[in-house]
Amino acid sequence: MREFDYIAVGNVSASALAKTSMAKSVFDAGWYSFKQMLAYKSIRNGAWYEEVNESFTTVTCSACGSRSGPSGLEDLRIREWKCGECGSQHDRDTNAALNILHRGRSMLAEGKASA
Repeated sequence: MREFDYIAVGNVSASALAKTSMAKSVFDAGWYSFKQMLAYKSIRNGAWYEEVNESFTTVTCSACGSRSGPSGLEDLRIREWKCGECGSQHDRDTNAALNILHRGRSMLAEGKASA
């Protein structure tokens, strides 16, 4: 049974991350290969696959859209935060995933998504 017909991923640049202190983790994870395989299998099975700009997805509230989350290198350790505008409680990673999905669906609705 195929449950998912749309897959949105952040446009993480493996080559850019490889130039940072996270290089070993990036190479271990095989980001580029993973994205290529995910795109191929999505399209092959009739799903939309979209790479979405992930800028500010961890600090933008997925409920109200305000950019009120913790930012800066020193705040990367903060994994949960509360929106200063609407009061929604967020897990940093889940919030980013929701924002990426919202952006992708917006692109799809505007007809800017590619198959």
